[in-house]
Amino acid sequence: QVQLVESGGGLVQAGGSLRLSCAASGRTFSNYAMGWFRQAPGKEREFVAAVTWSGRNTYYADSVKGRFIISRDNAKNTGYLQMSGLKPEDTAVYYCAASGTRHFIRVGVNEYDFWGQGTQVTVSS
Repeated sequence: QVQLVESGGGLVQAGGSLRLSCAASGRTFSNYAMGWFRQAPGKEREFVAAVTWSGRNTYYADSVKGRFIISRDNAKNTGYLQMSGLKPEDTAVYYCAASGTRHFIRVGVNEYDFWGQGTQVTVSS
């Protein structure tokens, strides 16, 4: 089991920045690839970004490419999502997730084994 706890969400004006953190405990964090997803009210959970276990390979949804950066520090058992140029449409609950297929980028909700509880990000116009 891996326990994941997100933090860093909040209210920010359009154009602003936030950095989300995902603290992992339990099994070795570097055994897992990591992803970030988000879910807006009335919408399905959607893929945002993913990173392989080493941090070398990353992948982004088109909607956030060039604005968000995913990273991880395995020594600290923590993953990050640096968000800049935030838009009102980025408003959602953001979730981090861990996948046991650590060498691969996964974009599907069903491809992840463990999930955090989420952190709210609200972008005002």
